[in-house]
Amino acid sequence: MEYPPLRPLVWLGASRKEFRRFPEDVTRLMGYRLFLVQANREVPGEKPLSGGVLKGLGIREIRDDHDRDTYRVVYTVRLTNAVYVLHAFKKKSKFGISTPVHEIEVVRRRYLRALESDAAWQSSAIQDEIDE
Repeated sequence: MEYPPLRPLVWLGASRKEFRRFPEDVTRLMGYRLFLVQANREVPGEKPLSGGVLKGLGIREIRDDHDRDTYRVVYTVRLTNAVYVLHAFKKKSKFGISTPVHEIEVVRRRYLRALESDAAWQSSAIQDEIDE
C-alpha cells in the first residue's frame, strides 16, 4: 500500500518553542496527531476553532489534558502548500472551556502570516515551473 506524501509542517512565530515547553507525554501525543494531520488522516479529538474572527478560516485545534492542565495546538490545513501550526499554548484560565481572547488574537495574526507565506510559496513554485 502506497501512502501520499506528507504535507510539510510549518511552525509560525514562537509556536514550535511553545510546543517544546509542553510535558514530554503531551508533545509525544500532539506530535503524533500533527503527523496524522500531515498525512491527511482523521485526528482524534480535533475540533474547529470557528468562533468570532476565526469563523470560516479552516482553523483547527487539538488538545490534551495532562496533570490538571490543558495544552492546545492550533493549525490550519486549508492553505495549499503546508500544514501551518499557528499557536501552541497551555490554557491558563480555570473558568470555562473557551479559548482566551488574547490567544485568539495570536492565532489570527499568525494566520495572516500563513496566508502571506503560502502565497509566496505558491508564486515561487509557479516561477520555478516557468523557468524550467
